[in-house]
Amino acid sequence: MSEKDNQFDIETEEKESSLKQQEEPKEEQKKTPEKFCSLCRRPEKVTGKMIELPNGMSICKDCIQRSFDAMSSGQIDYSRLMNLPEMQFFQQKNTGETLPKKEEKKEKEKREEPVLDIKNIPPPHKIKAQLDEYVIGQEHAKKVMSVAVYNHYKRVATGTMDEIAIEKSNMLMVGPTGSGKTYMVRTLAKLLDVPLAITDATSLTEAGYIGDDIESVVSKLLAAADNDVEKAERGIIFIDEIDKIAKKQNTNQRDVSGESVQQGMLKLLEGSEVEVPVGANSKNAMVPLTTVNTKNILFICGGAFPDLEKIIRERLTKQSSIGFGADLKDKYDKDRSLLEKVTVEDLRSFGMIPEFLGRMPIIFSLRAMDEEMLVQILQEPKNAIIKQYQKLLALDEVNLKFEPEALLAIAEKAMKKDTGARALRAIIEEFMLDIMYEIPKDDSIGEVTITRAYIEGTGGPVISLRGQTALPEKTETLEDAGKGGENR
Repeated sequence: MSEKDNQFDIETEEKESSLKQQEEPKEEQKKTPEKFCSLCRRPEKVTGKMIELPNGMSICKDCIQRSFDAMSSGQIDYSRLMNLPEMQFFQQKNTGETLPKKEEKKEKEKREEPVLDIKNIPPPHKIKAQLDEYVIGQEHAKKVMSVAVYNHYKRVATGTMDEIAIEKSNMLMVGPTGSGKTYMVRTLAKLLDVPLAITDATSLTEAGYIGDDIESVVSKLLAAADNDVEKAERGIIFIDEIDKIAKKQNTNQRDVSGESVQQGMLKLLEGSEVEVPVGANSKNAMVPLTTVNTKNILFICGGAFPDLEKIIRERLTKQSSIGFGADLKDKYDKDRSLLEKVTVEDLRSFGMIPEFLGRMPIIFSLRAMDEEMLVQILQEPKNAIIKQYQKLLALDEVNLKFEPEALLAIAEKAMKKDTGARALRAIIEEFMLDIMYEIPKDDSIGEVTITRAYIEGTGGPVISLRGQTALPEKTETLEDAGKGGENR
C-alpha cells in the first residue's frame, strides 16, 4: 500500500472514533433518569437546570428563590427545619468545619454582656440637672420623674435582689395642656438613650374595633428599637391623652374605647408576654410575630383631665364648709395650683378604674404656666425658640435682639390663648414672618431689635445698618439684648 492510502485509513479511523465518542454521551443521557426538584417535584425539563445538593438532592432555581425570600422575611422556623430528614446536611457535624469558631465566641460574648450596667445609671440629681437644661419650672415633677426612673432602671439592671421583688415605677402625670408632659418624657428618653414610643390613647379601642388595639403600643416601641426585642424590653412607653379612656358616665352600651381599654391595659402595665407583629402595626397572616415581655418596660401616662379641677374643688369645699370657721365657697375658684391637690379618689370620680390606678403607683401633677415661666421658656432652655431664630438670622449675618418688655408682651398674649407653652411658637411665628421675609433682601441690615410696640402692633422693630453698629462675631445673650434695648 502507498503512503497516501495509509494516511487515508488513519484519518477515517480517527473520524469514526470521534463519532463514537459523540454518540456515547447521548446514549448515557438516555439511560440516566430525569431529575426532579426535591421541593416542588417538577422535572428538569420544566424548571431548567437544577442545582445539586448533598445526599442526592436537586432543587430548582424557583424554589431556591422562594426559600431566600422566606428566610429574609423571617417566616421560617429553623428549629423545625433542622429536624427534617432531607436537611441533615445542615446539621452541625457537616457545617462545623465551615463556621469559624472565633465568630461563635464573639456572639456568645455579646449575649453575655449586661443590658444595663448599674454603675452607668445616672443618679436622680444628675437626671434632674440634665432635665433643668431643657425644661423650665416643674421642680416637683422633675424630682419625682428622676427618682422613679432611677429606681426603675436599677430594678432592670439588678433583677430580683435575694427574695425581694421590686415593683415597677409606672407614672401618671396630670397637667394642663402645654405644661410640658410630652416634652419631659421625650427629653428623659433622649438623656437615658433608651427607645421611646409615644402613642395617643384616643385611637385605642378594646380589640381594634375601629382604631388600634391595645397591643399596638408595644409594636410601636419595637419599631422604635429597630425591631430589637431585647432593646425594646427596657424602653419607655408614653401614652398621652390617657384621660380620653375614662369610663363613660350614664351609658348602657359597651364602652369599647373607655373602661374596656383600661381593663385591657392592666396586663401590659403589670408585665406580661405579648405577641406583636414585626414591621407592622396590625396582625395578619403575612406578618411574622415576635414575643415581647413588658415587665421591664416603663409606662408613663399623661393627660390634661379637663373638669378634674371641678371634682377637686367640690371635694375641698365639702371638707371646709362645715362649722363657723368654714371657708368661702369661692376660695378655690381662682387657685391655679388646684391640680397639685389631686388624689386617687378624684381620679376615680373622673372615670379611671381602681385596678388601673393601682398599677400607677406614682401620681403627680404639673403646674399651669404663668407669665414668668413663659418668659423663661422663651430664652433659657438650650433649644429655646428665641435662640432658634437668633441662629437662623446669624446665618444671614444679622443679630437679633429682644427687649425684656417684648418678651413680657409675648407671654401675656400666650396666657390669653390658655394653651400653655404651645402658644409661644404661634405668636413668634406671626410677628417674625415679615422680618424673615424682608431681611434677606437687604444686605446692609446688621441688627434687628424686637420691641413691645411691635408685638402689640403699635410700632415696628428697630433696625440698625451695618455701618451704624458693628456686628459681633457671636450672637449676644438675651440679657445683653435686654440691656441694649433699655439703653436704646
